[in-house]
Amino acid sequence: MKNRKVHVYENGSDKPEEQDQDYRDRTNMNKDLLKTGDLSLTLKHPTDSDTYTCTVYNQQQTILMKKEVLLTVRVYKIEVDSGVESVQLPCNALVKLPKDAKIVWKEKCGKVHVYENGSDQPEEQDQDYRERTKMNEDLLKTGDLSLTLKYPTQRDTNTYTCTVYSREGNILLKRQVELKVGGCQVDVEEGEEFAKLPFQTTAELPEKATVKWERYKPEYMMVHMCQSGSDQQDKQQQVYKDRTRVNEDLLRTGDLSLTLKQPTERDSGEYSCVVISGDIWRKQTVLLTVTVAKLEVDSGVESVQLPFKTTGNLPEDAKVEWKGKYGKVHVYENGSDQPEEQDQDYRGRTNMNEDLLRTGDLSLTLKYPTDGDTQVYTCTVYSREGNILLKKEVQLKVRDCHVEVEEGVEFAKLPFQTTAELPEKATVKWERYKPEYMMVHMCQSGSDQQDKQQQVYKDRTRVNEDLLRTGDLSLTLKQPTERDSGEYSCVVISGDIWRKQTVLLTVTGRVQVQDQTGDIRNRSSSIDPTPLMADQSV
Repeated sequence: MKNRKVHVYENGSDKPEEQDQDYRDRTNMNKDLLKTGDLSLTLKHPTDSDTYTCTVYNQQQTILMKKEVLLTVRVYKIEVDSGVESVQLPCNALVKLPKDAKIVWKEKCGKVHVYENGSDQPEEQDQDYRERTKMNEDLLKTGDLSLTLKYPTQRDTNTYTCTVYSREGNILLKRQVELKVGGCQVDVEEGEEFAKLPFQTTAELPEKATVKWERYKPEYMMVHMCQSGSDQQDKQQQVYKDRTRVNEDLLRTGDLSLTLKQPTERDSGEYSCVVISGDIWRKQTVLLTVTVAKLEVDSGVESVQLPFKTTGNLPEDAKVEWKGKYGKVHVYENGSDQPEEQDQDYRGRTNMNEDLLRTGDLSLTLKYPTDGDTQVYTCTVYSREGNILLKKEVQLKVRDCHVEVEEGVEFAKLPFQTTAELPEKATVKWERYKPEYMMVHMCQSGSDQQDKQQQVYKDRTRVNEDLLRTGDLSLTLKQPTERDSGEYSCVVISGDIWRKQTVLLTVTGRVQVQDQTGDIRNRSSSIDPTPLMADQSV
């Protein structure tokens, strides 16, 4: 106990004048302790864990005996999320308290709440807690000394101590409560109209208060500043210009929430709002996560929808543009699609909902997706003046097509379906890239170019006769063997049109083995682990 005297007994009686003030009227030892040898100490209203030492001396101050006792006091723990309206810190007195008792709730930096002479004493509490704390009426009679703390934030995470004093200043009761306020987390998907970062505190803040929203992670930025109720737009970072808004009467209502328009993945990070006015200092931390919509489909599905749903009622003259990293995927303007503006590769493959500006459903349907369509797509809505109204990204992954057959089957089909009515002069090429490059099949203007294919594929490949009209570019490979296994790719080239499909072909070999009866049977070499015996034929 850092040499503080907790209790002293000498010459047949207690010596309260020698004990530390904090322990006055809180300790007691048994009567006739020297006769009985019971030197136990009773400590009322324990609050702190510590090691206590009892030492017995003779008149010459020689130590006759000594003992240490470790006292562990379990502190009441409360955990709440930032954003709850209030939290109650419990404290109940098990004895009747005098009418002139004083109750003080404290934390390490100051007084949280003071009750004395039958009423609250707000002038004694720290400014940060004014208007945020409340205790029960008739608390001395009921013994319920619990404290209600309004609008808790992470800054309020602390250990709070309730102490009850007598008129003379002696401690009658002491309790501790450990409060943890979790951080506020906001999750939105990119493309939503706005993200709201909440912060509610007490109303009627001082007129000259400064409210600052800042982003600290991943890098520092000034997001929004308001002084004396007026926005200071010249103080905010350029990236947040015209994208942030707070309530007009924020100081009167105490609602300091920030509205962030058109949140994107780049806006993800840790935001902090502070209120500063003299001794008043309040803080809220908000972790904002903006996720990009992610889709994953198998190559070969008929279509995939890239989602983007808004609140609707967009301006009639708005322009909607879907883009990929190589060009425009779909354009809607002046009430209709603009196919002449989109990249050739997407012509005939995209579709958007009718009446999209009224419904707000700006989703894009992409037909016949292949692994070549794997990328990030961005939808942007522009006003007539060219200002960005909305923006969203969607990440699409199209899994490679995998075909697995067993050696000995008549043929293997490598599928590729795309839009119909391809240009008459289009070139379609099936090539194998792994394990080594080979030209498998080439078709120009609807005619096979057999002289261009590798010898090993001569008379073994076939495509549909009307492939350009139907868009079915699938390859049929006759009598596939293990040596045909590998990565195949089909590309369509005609001017700006460039489409691609990748197919992984696996041909499992077959092995003939002799069973115990002498019969010959087949098995797949890739899945049957049984070893061949020396007398077995292959």
